[in-house]
Amino acid sequence: MVKFCLAEYLRDDGVLILATPDFDFDSFPSLGETLVSLLSAHIKEKQTDADLHTWLIDFEGTSLFLKAEHYSGSIWLEALQREQSFEVLDYIAEIFRQEMIPIEC
Repeated sequence: MVKFCLAEYLRDDGVLILATPDFDFDSFPSLGETLVSLLSAHIKEKQTDADLHTWLIDFEGTSLFLKAEHYSGSIWLEALQREQSFEVLDYIAEIFRQEMIPIEC
């Protein structure tokens, strides 16, 4: 099973940076689908740019961006409406801390 962990939570910025298995541009969709499934979230929209995947996802009624940049190997969740998303981001951060046993962070 693929494992994820919370690398950093930038609460004031509304960003959760994740530590993940290695991925490249072509393998991210599968990894992203796994992450969305683990969160019991739903994908609303997908956008692919030159080096960035940006997905709009719904997590329990809150819209978040799931972004992945393959050159840096970075994956993060980003709130669309920061102030309204603090509670949800806190909850997701706790999910990563407690339930998804991390890979080495």
